[in-house]
Amino acid sequence: MTTPLPGTLMLAGCSRRKMPTSIPISALELYIGGIAPNLRARVGHLPDLRKRVLFLSARHGLVDADTPLLPYDQTLTAEQADTLRPQVYRHLRQHIDELGVPVRLLVVAEPLYLVLLADVLADDDRPLVHWIPDPHGWPQAAAVLDEWNWP
Repeated sequence: MTTPLPGTLMLAGCSRRKMPTSIPISALELYIGGIAPNLRARVGHLPDLRKRVLFLSARHGLVDADTPLLPYDQTLTAEQADTLRPQVYRHLRQHIDELGVPVRLLVVAEPLYLVLLADVLADDDRPLVHWIPDPHGWPQAAAVLDEWNWP
């Protein structure tokens, strides 16, 4: 088995559709729309790669795949993106600093979600970004993950 490329992170936009639950479940299990089902099938059983999966959330900012969440109904607005941006910066910066440089990000999210990443992308040591604007762009995302040797 080949080793996943170091310094790689997968960021996906949250989905409108969520698993109905009254107890908090991991973000990777909660989101059932967009690319989440395919992503869950591909890396859900691999703890080391789950740590490299993050979700851009209209309510919570940036959450790890294993962050316990309850269902919510919130659409990302420009105002909300501006409010969440500093929190997303701190959280993502922590992940980037832990991985070292260079870091590669695969972002599968609608354009407004990129506002959440603006400060990280303005850093001198900004990550290399592969952006897929279609939240259902799993074939393109899978191709990038294949290049990164993600099983």
